[in-house]
Amino acid sequence: MRYMLMVKANGYTEARVKPSEEHNAAMLAYQHSLAEAGVLLAAEELRPSSAGIRITYAKGSEKPEVLAGPFPIDPALVAEFTLINVDTEEEALDWAMRMPIPAERGASYAIELRRLEDKKENSRDPKLFTLEAELKDYLRL
Repeated sequence: MRYMLMVKANGYTEARVKPSEEHNAAMLAYQHSLAEAGVLLAAEELRPSSAGIRITYAKGSEKPEVLAGPFPIDPALVAEFTLINVDTEEEALDWAMRMPIPAERGASYAIELRRLEDKKENSRDPKLFTLEAELKDYLRL
C-alpha cells in the first residue's frame, strides 16, 4: 500500500528559511533508513506557494480561475512530501512518527498521512499479488 506523508507549510517553509544542519542530517538519515527498509518511493520538497499556480472552478462555472501565488498559509498547503510503500497503515504511521521535524523553530508543524488510491489494486489477478510478494521477498535477501 502506498502512503503519502505530507509536511504542511508554515511561515518558515513559505519564506524558504532553511532548517539547521542537524535537521538536514536527521532528514538524510531518515530517508536512508526508509530506502534501506525498501519502502521509499520518493521524497521531495516543494517550492513555496509564491512559485505556484492555483486553478479553481467555482460552483456551477465551467471556466476556471487561474491564480498565481503566493497563497495564504492554510491546512491544505503542502511544503514537502514523502511517498512510501508499506504493508499496513500502522507501518506507515510508524514511519511518519519517525520523520524529523525542526525543533529549533517556534513554528508549528504538521504531517498528514494519506493512503493513495490504487484503482488497479482491485482489478489485478490475485496470483499476481502472490508472485509480486515472492519476488519482493527474494530481492530483500
